[in-house]
Amino acid sequence: MVAAKEEEETMGNLKQQLIKLFDASLKLTVPDEPSVKPLVEVGKFEDYQCNNAMGLWSKVKGKGTQFTRPLAIAQAIVTNLPTCDMVESCSVAQPGYVNVVLSAKWMAKSIENMLINGIETWAPTLSVKIAVVDFSSPNIAKKMHVGHLRSTIIGDTIARMLEYSNVEVLRRNHVGDWGTQFGMLIEYLFEKFPDSATETAIENIQALYKPSKMKFDADPEFKQKAQKAVVRLQGEDPVYHKTWEKLCEISRNDYAEIYQRLQVELEEKGESYYKPYIADMIEELNSKGLVEESDGAQVMFIKDFKTPCMLVKSDGGFTYDTTDLAALWYRLNKEEAEWIIYVTDAGQQEHFDRFFKAARQVGWLPENDETCPRVSHVKFGVVKGEDGKRFRNRDREIVPLADLLDEAKTRSKDALIERAKDKEWTPEELDQTAEAIGYGAVKYADMKKNISTDYRFSYDEMLSDKGNTAVYLLYAHARICSIIQKSGKDIDELKKTGNLVLDHANERALGLHLLQFAETVEEACTKLLPHLLCEYLYDLSEHYTKFYSTCQVNCSAKETSRLLLCEATAVVMRKCFHLLGITPVYKI
Repeated sequence: MVAAKEEEETMGNLKQQLIKLFDASLKLTVPDEPSVKPLVEVGKFEDYQCNNAMGLWSKVKGKGTQFTRPLAIAQAIVTNLPTCDMVESCSVAQPGYVNVVLSAKWMAKSIENMLINGIETWAPTLSVKIAVVDFSSPNIAKKMHVGHLRSTIIGDTIARMLEYSNVEVLRRNHVGDWGTQFGMLIEYLFEKFPDSATETAIENIQALYKPSKMKFDADPEFKQKAQKAVVRLQGEDPVYHKTWEKLCEISRNDYAEIYQRLQVELEEKGESYYKPYIADMIEELNSKGLVEESDGAQVMFIKDFKTPCMLVKSDGGFTYDTTDLAALWYRLNKEEAEWIIYVTDAGQQEHFDRFFKAARQVGWLPENDETCPRVSHVKFGVVKGEDGKRFRNRDREIVPLADLLDEAKTRSKDALIERAKDKEWTPEELDQTAEAIGYGAVKYADMKKNISTDYRFSYDEMLSDKGNTAVYLLYAHARICSIIQKSGKDIDELKKTGNLVLDHANERALGLHLLQFAETVEEACTKLLPHLLCEYLYDLSEHYTKFYSTCQVNCSAKETSRLLLCEATAVVMRKCFHLLGITPVYKI
């Protein structure tokens, strides 16, 4: 290696630091290929590996190069790599891999610095500054059910990961508060409760929804009245608007309880919020020659799609297309978002494909998905019951989300009581721990697999204390805290005065995995895949188990060092829990 003066880096994304080193080496190795990006990944045989040599050989051979094969390029990359405390050694393997071994001393120092300065120093840095995450989005006047679970918790985790990565996140609840169902429901309420429609509790509104829909489908005269009611509502007719406002208020109170239980923060800006921007938005499309008339309606035809965007219906009403386009215009121009992320079920894929294509056709978005401003659709599969069919209760109704959370908490509490017969719990401790474990189990089970697939909901599986479950991970965290507590040492004082040493192979493996936290969060953010964080967290617990089973902690000659490693593991676990919206527990 050539000598180079380099400030010691012990914070942030480990992989990105290696990429900087290899970028400097590549500029010296192949100066005539300036656009080459370092290909660095976790190594198969060592800590990391750089895979550029093979691709470079295909580029430079036949150009009078000094290199005769990929192996020679790999060796030159090693020779030109700047020296730094981070890298212990590099080696070359066929057909041209550069294997990297990190310095255990540098790794230990990095972990020490994190313990002193906080886990925020390991936060990745993304190029995006402002992002909108559009998630949850229930329909007003209907209770939240299990179908809303995935969008709510997946969206929350994506928002948390972006926020940790120093992105300003606008958490948006794009509730359905303006569609045909409101005309249908309001007219039905007027018929059934002409004097007190707005005072009806949401439970009764739900009960009225089905008969109102049946009447809408079977009675042409009622259907026409309902459709006119939507136009009146969207035109802010005071009578219809007052009833609508009451429906929204009742629903918000109901949703607020669910969000509080799930510890999810959202700002509601539903479909109706964007009404003031619709006229100017349509005028802009008109000025670009994109609006056409079709059977009395105003539409926008989209290239490669048979169904156009419906901007204004023949009766003067607006549609999802209208409000989605107005919301996008607002987010780009008023909120100056660089990345807009929509979290919905996979059934809306076609709608978003068409919607995004329309926005590109207008010129609001670039043609490629990499340049900002950009949009992404995070699609997820269906929640199924243990029978493989859509998850429903015994009456074959969709399970209300509140009922699902109640059941998870009850089962968790029963398991805690059974498990800890010899422990004393205060009622508050038992209730809070049952809630943390029950809700955490629901969230983790949902996100631990690729969210694009369907998943089978099973209380027994998600509340198991064995295997890849939140319960197992929360118990693992509590055990680590217990080990630290039993030492009798002041861990905050040890952070200031103690030193971490990674001599044992399992100490080193655990330390390396801790240092890979930042790059895992960055990958989960950029790919919008929460399960990558779940995989990391479970692997972390496995690394810790191997370490603890082979390395005595309390009352050992290396007690201080190993207590610090325990604390670092607990700190990273807690941050993983936070990003997943899970509350850690400290007592089991």
